[in-house]
Amino acid sequence: MTRAHWVRIGAIVVLGTAIGWAYAHHGALDVGTMERAVQTAGPWAPAAFMAIYAVATVLFVPGSVLTLTGGALFGPVVGTFCSLTGATLGATAAFLIARHFASDWVRARTGGRARQMVEGVEREDWRFIAFVRLVPLFPFNLINYALGLTRIRTSRFVLVSYLTMLPGALAYTYFGYAGREAAAGGAGLIRKGLIALALLAAVALLPRLVRRMRTVPPGAVLSAADLRQRLDKREDVLVLDVRAPMDYSGLAGHIPGARNIPLGELPGRIVELESYRERPLAVVCRTNRMSAQAASLLRDAGFSQVLMVNDGMAGWKRGGYATEK
Repeated sequence: MTRAHWVRIGAIVVLGTAIGWAYAHHGALDVGTMERAVQTAGPWAPAAFMAIYAVATVLFVPGSVLTLTGGALFGPVVGTFCSLTGATLGATAAFLIARHFASDWVRARTGGRARQMVEGVEREDWRFIAFVRLVPLFPFNLINYALGLTRIRTSRFVLVSYLTMLPGALAYTYFGYAGREAAAGGAGLIRKGLIALALLAAVALLPRLVRRMRTVPPGAVLSAADLRQRLDKREDVLVLDVRAPMDYSGLAGHIPGARNIPLGELPGRIVELESYRERPLAVVCRTNRMSAQAASLLRDAGFSQVLMVNDGMAGWKRGGYATEK
């Protein structure tokens, strides 16, 4: 074996041991413990806090307690900076570990999620990183490692991560600050509490806003003619019609062989499409907006070959193609 190979093995052993130790002792991590550890650093307390946060991120320790602690110790402004910087340092370290030392180990433990990250970055570049940061589809610590398997530039990863993690860091830091003020009986408790709740509500609404603003990835739109050609060639593509049942079976008809799962029912019935997780899925609806919503939902659930049929049934009928009722 080469020296580089032994270095990778050593890194994996150290990382796995450290993660196991952190998991076994995660119950000991609370605000009081963190506060005592940081206060012993004196004037170096902010730097010590950022270092602890970075190491904790690499070891899969949940960051919520750390972010709340940052607000309690340093206030909303300095606390946000320390938590955000520590989280970014840890995320970058995990990203680089996966890229240079433990790619096989990470791939084995992230399974299909790693593949989703690679495909997502190839389709959307930094926009995909922004999406998975703002919409909590996967655990934060796991994302850091999985993104290390992609070809995104490190500088872009760091910048996008820092900016997109800011809203959550600010909200949780302020919540920790407000909680500390409440415990100490500080002034303006109602106002601070309302601000904390407003920030948390805004962060909770971000995923829905991002989902609505997200565009369909390039190359994921299929014309009615292209779909007809694929079906004529008997390619293995499932046509998923997400209209309401009355529209699917009504006068407008539907594409022969299509399967009907209404858009509103799709989240609860995705399991019915499990066999097509790695196969082409052509989404059809009345409008492109509704088709895009269904396509985005399927991609977020891990379906890798989701295609949106442009203009849906309107485009199909304009082409003069046969329908069933």
